[in-house]
Amino acid sequence: MPDAFTTSVLHLTTGDTETVTDLTADCERFLSRAAVGRDGLLNIFVPHATAGIAILETGAGSDEDLLATLHALLPADDRYQHRHGSPGHGRDHVLPAFIAPHATLPVIGGQLELGTWQSVCLVDTNISNHSRQVRLSFLG
Repeated sequence: MPDAFTTSVLHLTTGDTETVTDLTADCERFLSRAAVGRDGLLNIFVPHATAGIAILETGAGSDEDLLATLHALLPADDRYQHRHGSPGHGRDHVLPAFIAPHATLPVIGGQLELGTWQSVCLVDTNISNHSRQVRLSFLG
């Protein structure tokens, strides 16, 4: 019998610009090994205080719209009490209150259940931290 719980960590380099990184293919590769034909749940978790996981359409401008909206809601300036790092870095620490550092998604027959235009994305506005980890866990 396959393990009921399987986990793996992705190691990503996001660079020195704010990014929305599509993780959907990584999630599907993980499930092809961990979930073979089974139903369950995929949990995606980023163990960082300045990044989040979002489910959104990519490639049609929504990723850029998300970053622009975050700039409008959370300007990168000196208004924040948290002031170490690059100018406006305090906003990066507020980001997970708007975009949670986790998501849990259904897996049916070993396949990730997403809507037609949905993708699993890492949202990273912290230009000072280029190295990110994302933990993928399957329970089923």
